[in-house]
Order: sequence, then C-alpha cells, then structure tokens
Amino acid sequence: MALTDKKIGVLMGGDSAEAEVSLKTGAAILNALVKNRYHAVPLKMSPDIWRVLEKESIEIVFNGLHGKGGEDGKIQGLLESMKIPYTGSGILASALGMDKAASRKIFIYHQIPVPDFYLLRRDQKSRFKTGAVSFPLPWVVKPCHEGSSVGVSIVETGDAITPAMEEAFRHDEEILIEPYIPGREIQVGILEEKALGVIEIKTKRKFYDYTAKYVSGMSDHIFPAPLPKALYGRVMALGLLAHQALGCRGYSRVDFILGKDQQFYLLEVNTLPGMTETSLLPEIARGAGISFEQLVERILSCAI
Repeated sequence: MALTDKKIGVLMGGDSAEAEVSLKTGAAILNALVKNRYHAVPLKMSPDIWRVLEKESIEIVFNGLHGKGGEDGKIQGLLESMKIPYTGSGILASALGMDKAASRKIFIYHQIPVPDFYLLRRDQKSRFKTGAVSFPLPWVVKPCHEGSSVGVSIVETGDAITPAMEEAFRHDEEILIEPYIPGREIQVGILEEKALGVIEIKTKRKFYDYTAKYVSGMSDHIFPAPLPKALYGRVMALGLLAHQALGCRGYSRVDFILGKDQQFYLLEVNTLPGMTETSLLPEIARGAGISFEQLVERILSCAI
C-alpha cells in the first residue's frame, strides 16, 4: 500500500508552553500533505488521544507537537505501544533531547563542546549559594526541560538571580545555570541522517528568545551562514554528530553559539523543530533545493 493510501493523523496542539507554535506547525504540515494528495486529518492532542487514534483508524502519525508531552518521549511511547508508526525520533532520543542536562553529558562523552552548566532542583533551591557555581556572571538561567526559550533569563548582576530562578522554576522542577556566551546564533538542519546546511540568526533582542523567534521583524535569518569554509564544514559535522549521539531519527535542528574564541558551543538538539513555512529547518531545506512540500514528504517517509 502506498503512503498516499494510508490515513495520516497530523498531531498538534497540546497543553505545553509551545502549544500555540505547534498548532501553526500542524496546520502547515497538514496543508502540505493535502496538497500532495495524502489522506491526512488534523488531530488535536488531548488526554484521550489514544481513543481518537483508534476511532479515526490512524495508520501513521505525523508528530507536529512541541515541548512537554509531545517531544519528550511520552507520545512516542504511546504510539509504539499502539504499533502506530510516527515521524521524528524514538522514545529515548526524544527524552534525551528534551533533557538539557542529560543530553549534555552525552555530548561531553562524544567530545562535542558545550557550555559549562550547573543543575539545580526545586528542592535544593533554599540551600543554593552562588559560590557553588564555578563560573562567573553573566549567567543564562533556563528550565531543563523546555523549548522555544520559554522561561529563559540572562542574569548580569547578583540581585537578578532570584527572579530568574523563580521564572525558570515556573516551568520546570529542574533548572540549568550556564555562562552567558556572547556570539553568533548558528543552527544546523538535519534530514535523513545528513546535514542539510547552516543558518545564522541575527536578532534585535539580547538573545534568540521566544519573542525573537515568533514576533515578525525581531530576527533576520541568513542562509547559508556567512562562515569561512572550514568553520561551516566543522559545524555541519558537529551538528550531525550531535543528532547521531542522541540516536535521533529522520530530522532535527541543532543549535549552536559561535563564541568570540571561534569555538562552537552546542546548546541543544531539537528533535521536533518548528515546521511552518518560515521556520528554520524549512528555510535551510529550501536553501538546499528542497521545497516545503518535499520536506514534509521526506520526513513522512522516515516514519516507515
């Protein structure tokens, strides 16, 4: 049976901090599939999604979720237990990609440079002393298990530490403290176990935060990233290595900072990157000669 004959459910929404972005991703994916004559239907994430999957007789899920519940291995586990093929990475790679501390330990093992970091749990908060952090201010304080820069703050002075920690703890039970590395925002697109290309983000904000990502006019995307050939090749290789180190499948987007020391620092691997027409991975793919519809079709093929 051809893929065009199978019933595909495009999963989107949910209750994560990235639900609004997921709805846009899902709508774009659905439009592309319908345009390519696939039998695709929208599925809104809900607590009884397993009932919906059964009732609709879904044969493949195109996962358009972002954030907790959709990108962390939970929905992947449900789909595997129901024996429904799905796009994107499997249970373990998804869970690792969502856990910034766990993934960084793997990256360190594979000798991929990452920023120093300090992990703090909520139950340790009252005993926290700034002297326990081995690197000086300024810091980046972020939730350990969130995406889209939700809950992230840059701390430049001591009196800003407590509110930054409170903001991060609003979104997670564990937070990450890391040194603020001024530099260039560099991102690598991965498709079918190959690095597609490198894009640079120039933002009008202090860093590439939620506003910079999703408010029109706040950032410029430059493809291909204007890097010397050697650096371009190095970050392509590092991006693919990071994707493979976590055991990712199908596609991903790998985010780096290029520091003033000309060193790339890996921030995270996005196992379900944004998939609107103007999202970064589709931009990279378009620059590599792959249309949005072709990109969606190739990602779908990876589910089988």
